[in-house]
Amino acid sequence: MTREHALKNAIAYFDDGHFLDDLKRRVAIKTESQIYESRKADMTEYMDEMIKTFQELGYETEVFENPSSKAGPIFFGSRHENSNNKTVLTYGHGDVIRGQEERWEPDLVPWELKVQNNKIYGRGTADNKGQHTVNIGALKSILETRGCLGFNSKILIETGEESGSPGLADFARQQKELLASDVLISSDGPRLQPERPTLFMGSRGSIVFDIEVNLRNGAHHSGNWGGLIANPALILSNALSVIADKRGQIQIPEWRPKTLTNSVRMALADCEVDGGEEGPRVEQDWGEKNLTPAERVFGWNSFEILAFTAGIPERPVNAIPGTAKARCQLRFVVGTEVDDILPALVRHLEKEGFSNVTVTPADRGVMQATRLDPDSPWVKWAANSIKKTTKKKPAILPNLGGGLPNDVFSEILGLPTLWVPHSYASCSQHAPNEHMLPEIAREGLEIMAGLFWDIGLEDFEIGTYQ
Repeated sequence: MTREHALKNAIAYFDDGHFLDDLKRRVAIKTESQIYESRKADMTEYMDEMIKTFQELGYETEVFENPSSKAGPIFFGSRHENSNNKTVLTYGHGDVIRGQEERWEPDLVPWELKVQNNKIYGRGTADNKGQHTVNIGALKSILETRGCLGFNSKILIETGEESGSPGLADFARQQKELLASDVLISSDGPRLQPERPTLFMGSRGSIVFDIEVNLRNGAHHSGNWGGLIANPALILSNALSVIADKRGQIQIPEWRPKTLTNSVRMALADCEVDGGEEGPRVEQDWGEKNLTPAERVFGWNSFEILAFTAGIPERPVNAIPGTAKARCQLRFVVGTEVDDILPALVRHLEKEGFSNVTVTPADRGVMQATRLDPDSPWVKWAANSIKKTTKKKPAILPNLGGGLPNDVFSEILGLPTLWVPHSYASCSQHAPNEHMLPEIAREGLEIMAGLFWDIGLEDFEIGTYQ
């Protein structure tokens, strides 16, 4: 049996309907981690689904209680074939964002898989049940073709990613020996473009914080007091304007990256950012000047105002508010001094004369930035494998623009990290009508089967890919 047989088996898994059958069961389980307390039984049900699935593939399985009380259990599966083989760790998350049932199209239900208009609808289809279902299907195709994997496989499925992965880092520290591997090969996030296979090796970091001006209790009549007392909303607006200019360019020196290296730029040189027909248009006059769109989102930092409140916007009155508050976020790349992000902001605001503005970190903590060098032999191997399978040159992104818990694998476990996404930018992953595209899922099965086949070859040696 050959590599081609493995790829055909992977495609057959999709074409005969078994992929949709498996995904349908998983989508039906309401694993909303943002309301974890009311979904504990569903989290247990998803763990049972994983146990049954992987035991049928010859894996030993175990479910661990999460070290954090804020998230559900963690599934671990392992199939050890030979100590001389490479060991591949594969990650996924079984939890999903809130269903938002009332906001879906009338004929769609988030917990019922439906294929319509060449889209596979259901909560979790893109993020992340559909993506790890693709990878499980690829593993199955290798076993059916070769009779074994040819490598040692470890599977980690958490149930708290949509709440910031509470407890995952602690679990990794506690179970370093159990999770020890040679490489992480996983799937999450979107392709650069729907039709182009994509490989990324990390993610931008993220920190969320509040900037607030609190001058007095209650509001005061704008006719009696306008021009006599300071307006917190005006002060906050001006404070925000010194953080980024009118086209969104960051003005804080410490927040401007110095790690947009030649190797990163070369990797991004042929990467065109495109949201597709249903996504937003890339605005060429927004963001850092003299950078390509790909460099802006994958190689640079971005400051965003997520929400801004003063008074009661829904019921405004003729009064000067006593307070104003903005919820903000910095997405940052490797090389940004994480511990200095908020102190640098405070120093900058004080320098600009905004000593009455307070900065407070949000309760979600910090997601660290990670990146595997595009020149890594692991990257070259994976890119070659994907090209061999699809006859397409994959887009290579040093890191994803968004965030995921890659630091658990790259920093705590010390692994090279390869991510092969099976979604696209307009998948509505955190919105109503979430979906995945059948053609990406089908091609994703081929890609992953090719990767798993290649790493299981008897003569596989990563050092040859220079």
